[in-house]
Amino acid sequence: MSTLPPASALLLADLITPTEEGIASRVLAKSGGGSLTLFAFAAGQGLDEHSAPFDALVLVLEGELLLTIGGSPVRALPGTVVRMPAGVPHAVDAPAPARMLLVMLREPKS
Repeated sequence: MSTLPPASALLLADLITPTEEGIASRVLAKSGGGSLTLFAFAAGQGLDEHSAPFDALVLVLEGELLLTIGGSPVRALPGTVVRMPAGVPHAVDAPAPARMLLVMLREPKS
């Protein structure tokens, strides 16, 4: 499943409308192998600590994100990618407005 038209070059900034005091998200693509979700965080927003049964990658597009992965702080800036390992608790905080792509890497079912 994809929410994007095929064979089109789209600006990521145009694909999501940030909220003034919250978090906006849009699933861009999803399959049995994983998903790609675009997030826009207002300043001071974040995702509480949780874990997932598969690896995930955070690609920071703009702003700054403070990630906590397995209790270790990671500062992520635009142009960086951070891997969050399967089963390890992680959280996301945005001290200023920020956007990121989240790539979930699911193992194919046999």
